[in-house]
Amino acid sequence: MSALERLDEPLRQRIAHNLAGFSRVRFDGRGLTPAAVALALVPGPGGEPSFLLTRRTASLSRHGGQFALPGGRIDAGEHAEGAALRELSEELGVALGEERVLGCLDDFATRSGYVITPVVVWGPDVERLVPSPHEVAVAYRVPLVDLYRPDVPILCHVDDGAAPVLALPLVGTQVYSPTAAIIYQLRELALEGRVTRVHHFEQPRFAWK
Repeated sequence: MSALERLDEPLRQRIAHNLAGFSRVRFDGRGLTPAAVALALVPGPGGEPSFLLTRRTASLSRHGGQFALPGGRIDAGEHAEGAALRELSEELGVALGEERVLGCLDDFATRSGYVITPVVVWGPDVERLVPSPHEVAVAYRVPLVDLYRPDVPILCHVDDGAAPVLALPLVGTQVYSPTAAIIYQLRELALEGRVTRVHHFEQPRFAWK
């Protein structure tokens, strides 16, 4: 396991280097709605490197009550990086400029009709979160070291799926693909420099809603 004690410049450089040399999977999105999510790297409760995760409010018409990375659909004339930063601001009150973007992971096409571009964002100075009460029920700062537990990842085989569902044991429960798959690729690629594809993992049926 890599040393993940400080959200410092050597860590930023390592992540930026790993993402810069990465040839990512892109989907043209025909028939799907383009969306982006932010993998925002911020200080945890004790200052340790962490990422932001949310649980969506139950009242939302799509994916209500599910765990998610801050994000949403890409508006007309917008690119993935700009959409991820906008959603990060709208959902959690975290306003960061495009110079904070370190790179992108593989696109992930979801069963619910979206093609998601994950954007890795550097936020060592993010101290305060202001969750939107309309979209976010709970906001978490999840330490990156939690991605190195011995039971990561959990692969759940489903009867009618060619590939397993990937899950991660986080925040006292299990988080499932597509969110879990994207977070797992953050560990493998951005942190460790291992080219590990995750877009093929299946999603549980509740995530299709």
